[in-house]
Amino acid sequence: MSTHASDPLAALGSLPGVADAVDSVRKAVDRVYGHRVMRRRSNEISSEAALRGARGSAALSGADWALEEVRRRTDFSADPEARTVGAALRLSAEAGQLLSIWRQSPLRVLARLHLVAAGEPDDSVGRPRLDGERVDEPLIEGPVPTPAEVAGRLDGLAELIVAGSGAPALVTAAVVHGELLALRPFTSHNGLVARAAERIALVGSGLDPKGICPAEVGHAEQGRAAYLAAFEGYLSGTPEGMGAWIAHCGRSVELGVRESTAVCEALQRGAA
Repeated sequence: MSTHASDPLAALGSLPGVADAVDSVRKAVDRVYGHRVMRRRSNEISSEAALRGARGSAALSGADWALEEVRRRTDFSADPEARTVGAALRLSAEAGQLLSIWRQSPLRVLARLHLVAAGEPDDSVGRPRLDGERVDEPLIEGPVPTPAEVAGRLDGLAELIVAGSGAPALVTAAVVHGELLALRPFTSHNGLVARAAERIALVGSGLDPKGICPAEVGHAEQGRAAYLAAFEGYLSGTPEGMGAWIAHCGRSVELGVRESTAVCEALQRGAA
């Protein structure tokens, strides 16, 4: 991660393509918040965005179900794909309850997210992994940082969040997402947790206070190959790579905006 003496996140705003991504995201978010349906039915839009975001996040973790199947299903325990979808839905429901804690203790929130995703607690759930514990995250390749490195970098990330930053919300959310994918701090469900944390960062920043711009939808729509390629840029730590990751996350937010705009239009037609 690039560094700056007082605000390392703010320094990322000058990376190639980041300013344009930030501006484009802000305009897209403003447009959907200005939609006439939002004035009367924002809770419905938020609920639908949460459902669609969960579906998108599960797809990136290997359970690419149709939206109507996610909506219809009530039992999510039958097989690994069903458990992944169930975990994504639980995380999406939980994320909105954790905003006040996020600003004060991000590590508590991450532990809670892992507990919620895992569903059934055991002694490895809800805490960073220890020496000798395996990471079950087959879709994210690359060297797994040691528990000692994980602890140091998680502490650094938490300090940045608690201290606050002048960085645009998109930059902060993209770094939270990328850092958690890079660290894979838990024994399982790291991708789901990373995307839920990105959502919390976007909502908590005030960019998307009602949670109607599900970036997970956009990450899934761009495809797993593009997601992993952009993540390789984050891992590289180069200005170009970091800028490409942040821009990818920005495009994902815009695609989430497009999804919620379509929901608004459908509700408007139904009311006409």
